[in-house]
Amino acid sequence: MTDLEQLLQAAQAEFAATSTPAELENAKARFLGKAGRVTELLKGLAALPVDEKKARGAEINVLKSGIEAALTERRQALADAELALQLKAEALDVTLPGRSRGTGALHPITRAMARIEAIFGSMGFDVADGPEIETDWFSFSALNNPENHPARSMQDTFYVDMKDEGGRYFNLRPHTSPMQIRYAQAHARRYAGQDHMPEIRVIAPGRTYRVDNDATHSPMFHQVEGLWVGENISFKDLKAVYLNFITAFFETDQLQLRFRPSYFPFTEPSAEIDIMFESGPLKGRWLEVSGSGQVHPQVIRNMGLDPERYIGFAFGSGIDRLAMLRYGVNDLRQFFDGDLRFLSQFK
Repeated sequence: MTDLEQLLQAAQAEFAATSTPAELENAKARFLGKAGRVTELLKGLAALPVDEKKARGAEINVLKSGIEAALTERRQALADAELALQLKAEALDVTLPGRSRGTGALHPITRAMARIEAIFGSMGFDVADGPEIETDWFSFSALNNPENHPARSMQDTFYVDMKDEGGRYFNLRPHTSPMQIRYAQAHARRYAGQDHMPEIRVIAPGRTYRVDNDATHSPMFHQVEGLWVGENISFKDLKAVYLNFITAFFETDQLQLRFRPSYFPFTEPSAEIDIMFESGPLKGRWLEVSGSGQVHPQVIRNMGLDPERYIGFAFGSGIDRLAMLRYGVNDLRQFFDGDLRFLSQFK
C-alpha cells in the first residue's frame, strides 16, 4: 500500500469518527487546510524533477479528490442525522388534546390611558383627540414657541418633508398640546358673540414623538395634556384637580404633592409637579410626574380668547411614566418590545 493510499484511509477514518460538523471541519483542516497534509505534499512537488513532478502531481490530485469525496459523504451523513433528530423532536402526537388559544388582554398603556380618561371624566373634563402629524404652528408657534427660539429644543421632534399652504413644515407632534389649541379655538368659535362662554375643561391623551431613547424615554411615547380655562381659574384649582387625579390613579391618599418652579414657554408661571409616596417600594422619593402652569396670555390669545377676561391652567403628564410607577416597571422600552412574557403579567 502506497503512502497516498494510507493517507486516504487515514482521512476516511478521521472523518468517520467525527460526530459534529465542527469536528468534521477540524479534521478537514488537518488534511486539506493551508497547513494540511495534502497541501504539504503539493508544496513538495517543487523539489522533484519534471518527469516525476507530473506523475506525482496526478497521484496527489487523485488523493485530494478521494478525500474531498469522503468529506462530502460525511457532511451529508451528519446533516441527515441532525435532520432525523429534529424530526423526531418535532413529531406531532395526534393523540394529545388540542392546545387552547391564549386569552388576550389590554396593553398596560391602554389600561392606564382608559383609567386617566375615566378619572378626568368624573371631574367634568372632555376627551379630545386629533392628528399626530401637525403643522409647525400648532406644535410650536401657537404655544408661544416662535421659530428659532431655543426653547424648541426641549421638544426636539421629527419633521415631515412637506409644507402646508403657509409654507410651514409638518412634524410628528412632540406633545398633545396642539389639541388644546384646536379644542379651545373650536370652543371659542362656537360661542363667539355670546355674553357667556362655558369653561373649557379638556384632556388630550395620545401618542407623541421626540428624539429620545433610553430606559425612561422613547422616540414614541404617550402623553396626556389637561386644560381648564375660565374667568376665575387659579393655581388652587390646578392643585386640587391634580391631587384628586393622582390619588385616584394610584388608589392611595398616602402621597404628597409639590410644585417646583420651572419654565415652559406656554405657561407663566410654570411648575414641575412631583409626588412622594408615604409607603411602598418608592416611599420617601420625590418623583417628577408632570409639567404645569398658568396658561400664558399669548397662548390664550392664540386660542381666540381675550387674555384680559379668561385665565386657566394646563398640565402635561407622561402616561408611560405613570404606568411605570403604577405597575413597578423600571424600563420604559418594555412597554413597546412586544414580549408576551412581560405583557401577560397585566391580564
